[in-house]
Amino acid sequence: MGVMPDWWIREKALTRGMIEPFVDRQAREGCISFGLSSYGYDARVADEFKIFTNVDNAIVDPKAFSEASFVDRRADVCVIPPNSFVLARTVEYFRVPRDVLVICLGKSTYARCGIIVNVTPLEPEWEGHVTLEFSNTTPLPARIYANEGACQFLFLKGEGDCETSYAERAGKYMGQKGVTLPRL
Repeated sequence: MGVMPDWWIREKALTRGMIEPFVDRQAREGCISFGLSSYGYDARVADEFKIFTNVDNAIVDPKAFSEASFVDRRADVCVIPPNSFVLARTVEYFRVPRDVLVICLGKSTYARCGIIVNVTPLEPEWEGHVTLEFSNTTPLPARIYANEGACQFLFLKGEGDCETSYAERAGKYMGQKGVTLPRL
């Protein structure tokens, strides 16, 4: 298994729709960078946010998730409360090839501000918008900028196809669009 270079990512994105929309270069001017990099792809965060709040004393429970635990916002900038987190999604829609595993990592620009993006895999033959979690680890409010870089995806190509793909398992997050809440 090896990390795939820019030329491989470009070819799969342009001929097989692996990343849509696809930005063929690093965009950096006046924004947090996004687009194709040497060995990965820096995805953007969309303008849809679910900001967690404790106004109704809700409990965050992955088996019984309550919509009372967050407020929805659509904005160019999202303010994450101190020591809290926000769910968002990528602008890009991903279609992962059968012989590839994708790993999502946070960007150092946000990490240097105490904002952490959850590390998560995209399994072989999964597709959809990636739901992202931004944790504000600071005692201060923190900003996330829509339509700018939010995380980097690394593409790891296996030596062959997996035995059972995410699509064949009928994974519960297959084809997700928008910010997707936890499912059982």
